[in-house]
Amino acid sequence: MKKLFFSGNVINNDLGLLIIRLIIGVLMALYGYEKYTHFNEMAASEFWMKNVSFFGMSSKIALGLTVFAELVCSLFLILGLFSRFSLFVLMFCMGYIFLVVFPMSILDKGDNGYQFNDAFVYFMIYLGLFFTGVGRYSLDSKLFSRR
Repeated sequence: MKKLFFSGNVINNDLGLLIIRLIIGVLMALYGYEKYTHFNEMAASEFWMKNVSFFGMSSKIALGLTVFAELVCSLFLILGLFSRFSLFVLMFCMGYIFLVVFPMSILDKGDNGYQFNDAFVYFMIYLGLFFTGVGRYSLDSKLFSRR
């Protein structure tokens, strides 16, 4: 028991990365699925028409790109397939939300005290995964490994 909790040895980094990847992927995929199922209503909403103008594109195109990032790239992340590309797209999406849609609001006063901006938190987790990689338990590792 002492060895498990107090040793400096790594138990299993790859299992930890898998758990992080699965949880974050499922949570973000739920955001994307909600946008996908209510696509037309959301694209016609005032929020998407006025607040989200991605390089002058219409709200439908911006919402479509967001659905691609949040749903499709999250599913790729869950599988560990095309991980770096998926993480880059997800980081770009969360960075855009964090910097442009809700400009630089890292910390806000909420009902129960201060709370972090969700896009900022997701961005930081994706950034960490981008630098560490997604681990051995991924399709990228199985398909593209040099071993």
